[in-house]
Amino acid sequence: MSYEDITLTAGDAEVTVQPGNGGRVGGLRVGGVELLRQGAKFGCFPMVPWCGRIRDGQFRDGGVVRQMPLNAPPNAIHGTARNGPWRTARTDATEAVITYDLVEPWPHPGRVTQIAALTEDSLTLTMAVEAHDSSFPAQIGWHPWFHRNLGTGDDVRVDFAPGWQEERGEDHLPTGRRVEPKPGPWDDCFGMPDGVDVTLTWPGQLELKVTSREEWVVVYDEQEAAVCVEPQTGPPNGLNTLPRLVTPIEPLEAAMTWTWRRL
Repeated sequence: MSYEDITLTAGDAEVTVQPGNGGRVGGLRVGGVELLRQGAKFGCFPMVPWCGRIRDGQFRDGGVVRQMPLNAPPNAIHGTARNGPWRTARTDATEAVITYDLVEPWPHPGRVTQIAALTEDSLTLTMAVEAHDSSFPAQIGWHPWFHRNLGTGDDVRVDFAPGWQEERGEDHLPTGRRVEPKPGPWDDCFGMPDGVDVTLTWPGQLELKVTSREEWVVVYDEQEAAVCVEPQTGPPNGLNTLPRLVTPIEPLEAAMTWTWRRL
């Protein structure tokens, strides 16, 4: 089985998709400038079948409590699909389709399909989770690491107008209370009921908009090197607080688009 990197090109934009490294987008270059932090754990990885932290790594699955590995003790974080190889189903110059079969430690068989579609000024990532035989709760999201600085000029500016902020407890998990949005730095989940719409601006260089029909976004800018803007189908710990049920006849689907322009 080949897990070779896939290169998509459109105009002066180039995207690297890495099926063998958790199905992540390993790079996005616009006019030769790399926008994503480089490294095996960075780029932009899919969060599936859950996003962010699950409290104590446990979630209720019908009448059963499931335990996921505590890869961010005392919690489990960011799903399982970023840890395994994905298969390439189809690819051409501007689009790649890759798939991942859910395996242990996830308790239910299913398949995740991710499509990366590039144009001269945008990248759209679409993901779907299908259940093979039994229904299960799931989430979809993406975790991009955008460079804080593109090598010249000022650091990136993050602009968005959320409807609310999920109050964050000392354990970094939402308490269930919605509060007025607070100024950064953030490792926080926000609600955008009209859909995610966040603008990243590298002054004098590039503007990039992150949009999604989903209404949840985590913004993480506490690292010196990068800023993360993560659209997702529910808040952290959402398998417990806001589960979305995937059934054999009803998959869970989501999409995210990055659109850029030079300044």
